[in-house]
Amino acid sequence: MRRVTGLFPLWALLGALAAYAAPGVFAPAAPAILPLLGLVMFGMGMTLTPADFGAVLRRPGQVGLGVGLQYAVMPAAAYGVGTALGLPPALVAGLVLVGSAPGGTASNVICYLGRGDVALSITLTAVSTLLAVLLTPALTWAYVGRTVPVPVVDMLVTIAEVVLLPVALGVAVNTLAGGRLRPLKRALPLVSVAAIVVIIAIVVALNRGSLADLAPALVAAVALHNLIGLGAGYGVARLLGLDIRRARTLAIEVGMQNSGLGVALAAKYLPAAAALPGAVFSVWHNLSGSALAAHWSRRATGGEPGGESG
Repeated sequence: MRRVTGLFPLWALLGALAAYAAPGVFAPAAPAILPLLGLVMFGMGMTLTPADFGAVLRRPGQVGLGVGLQYAVMPAAAYGVGTALGLPPALVAGLVLVGSAPGGTASNVICYLGRGDVALSITLTAVSTLLAVLLTPALTWAYVGRTVPVPVVDMLVTIAEVVLLPVALGVAVNTLAGGRLRPLKRALPLVSVAAIVVIIAIVVALNRGSLADLAPALVAAVALHNLIGLGAGYGVARLLGLDIRRARTLAIEVGMQNSGLGVALAAKYLPAAAALPGAVFSVWHNLSGSALAAHWSRRATGGEPGGESG
């Protein structure tokens, strides 16, 4: 099963191509986007326990730095990149929405593969997800509210419904019955991958007419946005004296976003094209994250014999 989920970028790309070839099959499923995201967030909650949130108290500086970079760098980078490349307002808004989202649901796996600090990664994902209820709509409005209507309160309610409640339910179920539900927990990553692939396919189907013209600039914007996040997370961590494992962790947590949330919110509240950056980001950040993890897995961290510098 891990091999199947590890090929997520391939499944996402195939799903996008299928939707582009047969949009009529996927477009009618648009109302399923939010329930599918809720299912993904429940799966994320099933990987967490209350202790993951309590870890904030044990190393508040590292958690504060990671979350601070997440919500300071990524929205600003999204707005700067989108504006500099001359993207239409709807795409800039979608890119900012992705930049204002919490840490990606796949970041913990990428961190593990890249020999980072998995416990810190899980804590950062959990904390940024909780803060997203307020920060995601507020930051999106702050950056693009003058050009694209951003219904902050409605977004806040939706995030609470499809992110906060499913995650809390997943944590509760995992805490109370996680040991008895191991077969379910093993299947949830596959379910989450399938759900995100379907979400991407729906978005591509809904935007098929404009996708061909927008694709080159959009891919360039998403790749640059992701690169800035990865570089800022790693670079700032090293400048502040964190070791290589923590620097890798912050790079992944800052650079990988919960693009599924960005897609779902954009599809519900913003112009249709605003969902495209999240769909492209879903594919791209898993490709870049996997490549980075493969590179780092061959290099020792600073605390190991033969430690390297990056």
